Amino acid sequence: MKKNILNILKYLLSFGLAALLVYLAFRGIDWKEFFIGLKATRWGWIVLFCIAGYLALVFRALRWTQLVHPLDNSIHYGRVWDANNIGDLIRTALLTTAKLPYETVFGTVIMERAWDILAIVLMFVISLVFAWGRFGGFFVDNIWHPLKSHAIILWGLGAILALAVIAIVLVRKLRDRSRFFGKLNDMLEGFLIGFRTFALIKNKILFLVYSVMIWVMYMLMSYFVLKSIPQLSGALLADGLFVASLGNVASLVPVPGGIGAYHYLLKVSLMGLYGTTEEIGLLFATLCHELHAVLVIVLGVWSYIMRIVILKNGNASKKN
Repeated sequence: MKKNILNILKYLLSFGLAALLVYLAFRGIDWKEFFIGLKATRWGWIVLFCIAGYLALVFRALRWTQLVHPLDNSIHYGRVWDANNIGDLIRTALLTTAKLPYETVFGTVIMERAWDILAIVLMFVISLVFAWGRFGGFFVDNIWHPLKSHAIILWGLGAILALAVIAIVLVRKLRDRSRFFGKLNDMLEGFLIGFRTFALIKNKILFLVYSVMIWVMYMLMSYFVLKSIPQLSGALLADGLFVASLGNVASLVPVPGGIGAYHYLLKVSLMGLYGTTEEIGLLFATLCHELHAVLVIVLGVWSYIMRIVILKNGNASKKN
């Protein structure tokens, strides 16, 4: 009962935060100007955006396949592709097998997320190194100084990490003292096996190539939408790289699908970077977020249908 109440509260807070950020992003927008900008959008660039978005999902599924293969080589790319498209809430369960328990699959997901965070940091560094004159002032004023003035957040993250390490050590030490700690330890070991799968991958270079290609696609997605909007059409690839980095920071905000967080952050960032109007900043964010969401939903529905068909065919063949 307590667990259900906590889950309800967690989702209410998450959706409440999303609603607040949506309000902040869309407050004061002149919708006439917004739709004039939408009408002027060059849709050929949007087609390229969709192609890059699709390829990003392909490379992500290929990379995840590499992570799970050393643990259970019976899992084929098609199953990983479908699980990846259906979404984070159930994709871990879809890859669970007798050889590959839920905790281990979840560990591979966390390993993926760790690589993504590293990629975001690297994207920021690369874009700042090669285009400091273009983005340096914005970075210092809007990212570096706020981080320094809110150092308590970093200390808080450090404290959470320290507590997590202490909890892991305690579970390991007490695993033989009670059944409860024994189960916790089994879950922890399964998770750590999944997290350490990178060490088991035979072709690590290919894994790194897939990782790079995922983020090249994200860069191109931002670049293509920038080019589709006449007021932002002078954008360079470096702009796509920096804006993609900013956009992925929104994924760290605990709201469903980045709703609100992405729109607000990108609107404000484009106003600061290029002096755009609120309407143009929001148009960019809306095109990126909603078009990607539609692409993911369409592929997710198709993958879900395919999983149901495959499951039914598998059950029918067993009966025969």
